[in-house]
Amino acid sequence: MADPNKNVYDESKIKTLSSLEHIRLRTGMYIGRIGDGSHYDDGCYILLKEVIDNAIDEYIMGHGREVQIGIENSKVSVRDYGRGIPLGKVIECVSQINTGAKYNDDVFQFSVGLNGVGTKAVNALSKHFLVRSHREGEFFEARFKQGKLLDQKKGKTTEPNGTFVQFEADPVIFKEYDYKTEHIEKRLRHYCYLNSGLKLIFNGQTFLARRGLMDLILEDLQTDNSEPIYLPLHYTSKTLEFCFTHTNSRYGETVYSFVNGQYTSDGGTHLSAFREGVLKAVNEYAKGKFEGDDVRECMVAAVAIRLKDPMFESQTKNKLGNTEIRAELMNQVREELLHFFNRNKEIAEKIVAKAQDTQQLRKELQEVKKLARDRAKAITLHIPQLKDCKHHYNKEKGKGQGTMIFLTEGQSAAGSIVSTRDVNNQAIFVLKGKPLNVWDLKRDIVYKNDEMYNLMRALDIEDNNSNLRYEKVILATDADVDGLHIRNLLITYFYKFFEQLVHDGHLYVLETPLFRVRNKQQTMYCYSEGERDAAAGKLGKSAEITRFKGLGEINPNEFKQFIGKEMRLSQVEAASKADTQNILTFYMGKNTPERKDYIMKNLVVPVED
Repeated sequence: MADPNKNVYDESKIKTLSSLEHIRLRTGMYIGRIGDGSHYDDGCYILLKEVIDNAIDEYIMGHGREVQIGIENSKVSVRDYGRGIPLGKVIECVSQINTGAKYNDDVFQFSVGLNGVGTKAVNALSKHFLVRSHREGEFFEARFKQGKLLDQKKGKTTEPNGTFVQFEADPVIFKEYDYKTEHIEKRLRHYCYLNSGLKLIFNGQTFLARRGLMDLILEDLQTDNSEPIYLPLHYTSKTLEFCFTHTNSRYGETVYSFVNGQYTSDGGTHLSAFREGVLKAVNEYAKGKFEGDDVRECMVAAVAIRLKDPMFESQTKNKLGNTEIRAELMNQVREELLHFFNRNKEIAEKIVAKAQDTQQLRKELQEVKKLARDRAKAITLHIPQLKDCKHHYNKEKGKGQGTMIFLTEGQSAAGSIVSTRDVNNQAIFVLKGKPLNVWDLKRDIVYKNDEMYNLMRALDIEDNNSNLRYEKVILATDADVDGLHIRNLLITYFYKFFEQLVHDGHLYVLETPLFRVRNKQQTMYCYSEGERDAAAGKLGKSAEITRFKGLGEINPNEFKQFIGKEMRLSQVEAASKADTQNILTFYMGKNTPERKDYIMKNLVVPVED
């Protein structure tokens, strides 16, 4: 019999969580995604960042020029040589929300961690947490488990001032994770670029930058062998630093933005103000009417600000929201650049000439766009490769959640989806074979190539994502070599010309089974050889194993479940712009001999039993 009190809403149903319980129950609010360590912003790196941020804040205020970081297995340790936490407040500073000196401008003027949450979240999410503060010959130490105090001790010490923190993420929350050295090194390099002279030592490796953001820009250019048109312009003051140059070998712009040492991957007010300041300076100097894209095309830049009261969109601080700083910051960038242009006319003329070339290309592209549209109207009023659905996505109006479009190869694969799809929410775009590799091509190819153009029209993403007609764009290709190649070509197409679609999380890959294992009683679908072997062992010697070579081979009655409620999708996630540029340049660029050598050196040939 059902419990009559189960759905009763009264005083007994109201809960009040402690701050510790809230952090553990709503972890995502404090550290964003949990993840497994494969992504730069996964939770294990945010825990490390929160502890290092405190050491960086000490350095910014002029205390301690070295930070030692160690990671062994899953145990992390951080030792700074700042002032050390006041000994009488060590426990409160790492366990009580809204406790700390970050609220006091006399102590911390430009802090990364203003929310009073950082190390408290690390403590609450750790199965083991140790903090030890050294101040003027004395120390205080406290140990915690899942945020709860285990023991404490104090005494005399000969160690220099500073704070030592050691922790290990709680496996109850972080199920399976692994620290990737490349993600940690990238974060440490950012710290160095933003804090010239700060020495970071990670497992014996030293990170140190002497020229600030200039080192960041030069390293970025070096990673993909881009030659700058002119030596990067570099300006630095107490609250603002920026550096930029232009190349002839890139598409779009690459901009790194930071606030109080925090990498703001989604930009914000400071980035908008910097972009606007550069545009106004160039237009004012050249007495021109360039658009933003004209000036920023092929620009590699970095901008960092220090702000007393930054307002971020979340605890993970990916985007700055302080609107009041925009006008002043924009004018500061504009004035400093105008001073520079008037003192360095040769460089200024190179920037203007680059903007003029881009402006001319944009005008030519407008003509190509017009011809493509006229041609499309003359041929047909509908897109021949599109089998549309009834409902469409509209983010602003909150409509069309769950709508999707499958991009599939050939009629046989499309046939399976057509006969089993939900006509209300599932559309299909049929490719006519392998699409073009567009990595080294210009944007006009989108208008000159019928398939590229029709795909853009089907999605309605010509100018931006605001008119995107489907919430999910799903690559549904065969799981063979040709299918994987087509998948890579499509990912390249979207990243090259419609990066925002990838960045906003609309691009997915459909995972379909490679094998069917069955006997007279049961049928199992397997997505890997490991799953196949496990299924075969479970069903016994009489099991029949079928290898699907393509989507078209799967019976429509079987296929229906693979695009239904049990559909498996993998989201295409964009790494940093520099990393993605390097990956796509290597795998999709014109460096065929180098790529062939890499394949031959790393080719694994299976050994026959």
